[in-house]
Amino acid sequence: MTDAAAPPPIPARALAIAAHPDDVEFQCGATLAKWAAAGCVINHLILTDGSKGTWNPHADIDALIRTRRAEQDDAATALGSTGEVVFLGLVDGELQASLELRGQVAFWIRKLRPQIVLGHDPWKRYRLHPDHREAGWLTVDGVVAARDPHFFKDQDVPHHRPDALWLFEADEPDHVEDVSGFADAKVAALLQHKSQFETTMAINDGEAATEEEARFRARIVDDLARVGAAAGVSHGEAFKVITPL
Repeated sequence: MTDAAAPPPIPARALAIAAHPDDVEFQCGATLAKWAAAGCVINHLILTDGSKGTWNPHADIDALIRTRRAEQDDAATALGSTGEVVFLGLVDGELQASLELRGQVAFWIRKLRPQIVLGHDPWKRYRLHPDHREAGWLTVDGVVAARDPHFFKDQDVPHHRPDALWLFEADEPDHVEDVSGFADAKVAALLQHKSQFETTMAINDGEAATEEEARFRARIVDDLARVGAAAGVSHGEAFKVITPL
């Protein structure tokens, strides 16, 4: 792990690319909250519509999609984001790293012009969810396409070369970002995703909800503490940093 006591500079603009609503907050929410507090413009690019995010076989899927978009907007606000939240609206569970979608990701990198792009590590071993794997490839390949002028020359935005690519969920992270003081912001953003309480946070309606929410909060804070301990800080989030691009 890179020494978190000597972190890279906070970027002026960042773009987090994720498969589903809530992935960003789970994987790098505290980092983004820290950067936003320092004046960084945070942007989200959410690739799928989150339409599989329920255990209710009779759910109104159109309503769920609208709910998850609203929750993602609220979560970005909770992180302090002043940038854009972009939804590609692809079908949850059916994401594929096609050339067409690579072009869409490259377009948004070019349009939003982040110094740092954050995304899923596509090389993570034994990954179960295909959307996370495919989102990782789209992020990596989209960065390459966005940086060079001869890719997707029909786009009406100039090419853009980010300074770095930060991959979360990495098997071999080499940087821990010190997020001490931003655990509460990460939890607050995650709790905006109310539709996911049952499926990913083990928070259910009823008398035990308050206790379950406290357990979820403790789980997130404990995870941050465990990662931070590897770099000698109170709380941390881990990344594989690829630079220069």
